Amino acid sequence: MSEPASSAAARIARLRWVIRAYRHPSALLLVVQLAGLLLYPFIETTTAGNLVYGVVGIVVLVVTMSMVHRTSGHRAYIALALALAVVVLNIATMRAPELLAWAAAIEAAFYFYAAASLIRYMLADTRATTDEIFCAGATFTLLAWAFTYVFVACQALQPGCFASAVNSDAPRTWTELAYLSFALLSSTGIGDVIPLTRQARSLAAFEMFVGVMYLALVVSRLVGLALVRKAQE
Repeated sequence: MSEPASSAAARIARLRWVIRAYRHPSALLLVVQLAGLLLYPFIETTTAGNLVYGVVGIVVLVVTMSMVHRTSGHRAYIALALALAVVVLNIATMRAPELLAWAAAIEAAFYFYAAASLIRYMLADTRATTDEIFCAGATFTLLAWAFTYVFVACQALQPGCFASAVNSDAPRTWTELAYLSFALLSSTGIGDVIPLTRQARSLAAFEMFVGVMYLALVVSRLVGLALVRKAQE
């Protein structure tokens, strides 16, 4: 194959990936969320790495939400406003750690809004598309991340509300709280990070309820629509 032909083939391949990302924005969001979950522990202890990760993640999330909103007819102004507030507060927290509770609360609101938008997107259709299947996974990670930041805010306001088998007196890291959040949302019950205070336990109980309702109402509906579509083919 000649060099011009090889270059054209490479451009076509890149264009196909762009088209796939455009058609399946939820898949892109899911990949970014899972990659962040795996990579975050390696940069969690560095201030600059933490900030860069947060900003990049929010930018990708806003872009993906705007694509989903475009397909469902909704605007992304609220998400954009929340994202800007999150970025500003995260930067301010570097100089004023006492703002951590505010920053975490706003970030939790941002992810809850994103999850609600994607759930609305999934419920608006009467057939299960490929993007909605990816959307189910992406929404689950959004809910888990949202509750993680709820726990971060709770810990900032009530130090010592979470304990662990290792260094039980130390504040729990974001990774540890994310581990707790995924354990609660999935109802696996394998977490060694435990809530100690009444307020923290009520938040944990509420997350378990949200996880069960999400599987029972949203995921089961997608599974049913997928089975109906397969039976009609």
